[in-house]
Amino acid sequence: MRVIITRPAGDAPAWVDALQTAGYQALALPLIEVGPATHRQAVVQAWAQWAEFQAVMFVSAQAVRYFFDSQPAAQRVDAGQAASPTWLNGPRCWATGPGTHKALLQAGVPEACIDSPAADAAQFDSEALWQRVASQVKAGQPVLIVRGHDVSADAGMSQSTAGVSQAVPSAVAEVPPNGTGRDWLAQKLQAAGASPQFVVAYERRAPLWSAEHKAQAVSAATDGSVWCFSSSQAIEHLVHALPTQSWAKARCLATHPRIAQTAQSLGFGEIQMSKPSLADLLVSLESLA
Repeated sequence: MRVIITRPAGDAPAWVDALQTAGYQALALPLIEVGPATHRQAVVQAWAQWAEFQAVMFVSAQAVRYFFDSQPAAQRVDAGQAASPTWLNGPRCWATGPGTHKALLQAGVPEACIDSPAADAAQFDSEALWQRVASQVKAGQPVLIVRGHDVSADAGMSQSTAGVSQAVPSAVAEVPPNGTGRDWLAQKLQAAGASPQFVVAYERRAPLWSAEHKAQAVSAATDGSVWCFSSSQAIEHLVHALPTQSWAKARCLATHPRIAQTAQSLGFGEIQMSKPSLADLLVSLESLA
């Protein structure tokens, strides 16, 4: 059985290597290309306002990596030390899942400063995170949500965040994009009297596939391969790359019910759920063997 890893190119090799070590034939077909945000000044400004936030929520491991790439040297000196001014006087760091939690630790954030769903939580999403942090939210204090921008998204999609305050202001004349993701959490924060703000740390786009990539994807649509999806956007990019391909015989693992719903709406024949960790993925694959 072949397993198709669709994570961004920077993340995929580790998953492919682990699956091959476990005895699976694994192939990386990244369906999301990730890079730094075009408007980096907004992230720089967010670091300048770091101590003003009661919490900073990171939507993904990519959000952590690209945001911390702009961490000022003065704040980086004591990174990882719970007693450093960066963490004593700074906000809590929120993560929705184990991958983002791990990325925060790797970036130097002390474990004691991170809030995320328990390792055995039924789901890793905004709803599970809210159950952990709702009681600590203070009215009148801002919460920064660090997220990505879909460069291929229709401009009209940004209307979903209408009524929510704009991201940390940019020093350049052109207004930076507001990004997409975690609007439900922003609404909860507003209802609690907090002030949700957004900053875009990275950009997502559909990858440029070669003829070989497309041929591999066409084969994997019908040969019993198992596609692993951790993003609804990845599925949408796949269908856009192969608009005439039928997915009725395709199998996939989805790491969240909303991702599974996207796969179902786009015609995937067999869909099963898996938590996003490698250990859970291996258990789910065993059930498909």
